[in-house]
Amino acid sequence: MTHLKEDFDSLVAKTSLSDGLDRRGFLQAAIGSGFAAAVMPVMAQNVVKTDTSGLTAGEVTLTVKGQRVPMYRAHPEGKTNLPVILVISEIFGVHEHIADVARRFAKQGYLALAPELFVRQGDAKAYASVPELIKEVVSKVPDEQVMTDLDACVAWARQNGGNATKLGITGFCWGGRITWLYAAHNPAVKAGVAWYGRLVGDATSLTPKHPVDIAANLKTPVLGLYGAKDGGIPLESIEKMKSALAQGSSKSEFVIYPNSGHAFYADYRPSFVEADAKDGWTRCLAWFKTHGVV
Repeated sequence: MTHLKEDFDSLVAKTSLSDGLDRRGFLQAAIGSGFAAAVMPVMAQNVVKTDTSGLTAGEVTLTVKGQRVPMYRAHPEGKTNLPVILVISEIFGVHEHIADVARRFAKQGYLALAPELFVRQGDAKAYASVPELIKEVVSKVPDEQVMTDLDACVAWARQNGGNATKLGITGFCWGGRITWLYAAHNPAVKAGVAWYGRLVGDATSLTPKHPVDIAANLKTPVLGLYGAKDGGIPLESIEKMKSALAQGSSKSEFVIYPNSGHAFYADYRPSFVEADAKDGWTRCLAWFKTHGVV
């Protein structure tokens, strides 16, 4: 992981304003800057800032069934035919950390796309507490809607310098769960890396299936990076997922970090564990390379 300490103001100055968004719309939909109110205060001393030197990075806008969906994208400047990584956020939306992760992938030669998947339900950065954010925004997001938005991201990539035959997906927390589901949804995905995403849960009209339910039929290899001390994802649920995966042929794997809890990759939060975050990032890149997303 590259720890580059460029002031974030320089990134904002280089971020492009999408065509068709007026200034008010940009302020409402701006992604890739700042942090969600629910995670304040930020652990500023740990925050990684990856510069945009040699990159094209900033906001673009998809239109999906008439809905504008903002997306942060980053890729090597002037390059095409790039392997594609979908970067799926936690419940806090596409804030500064997620945009930085996209730039980290771009520095490795990827077209990285981080769509704001909560845009129809509300502004994930605006809520002051996690319970309120989950109740008012996250719990109202249908999985089907997310799959459709991610399909649109892949279509955009094909038309904008991406090689969608080399498609990977990674996500964190809420996005980790989505990583498993989208790997099952889209057979074009060659590999996934799920960071501490929930694996089991009750079926509802909005979330009819969870990773454990699709595991036996999963074809795409997914690497699961999880913390043994994660209070929300007990080791028992990981064992259930392993058993379900064993019934299929995806060759997915888990790495369990004994000293980490939830969100150990999130450098802006107290849960950050630098050694495990670095190891996970190295494994993530190696997983994509091994499975042809390079």
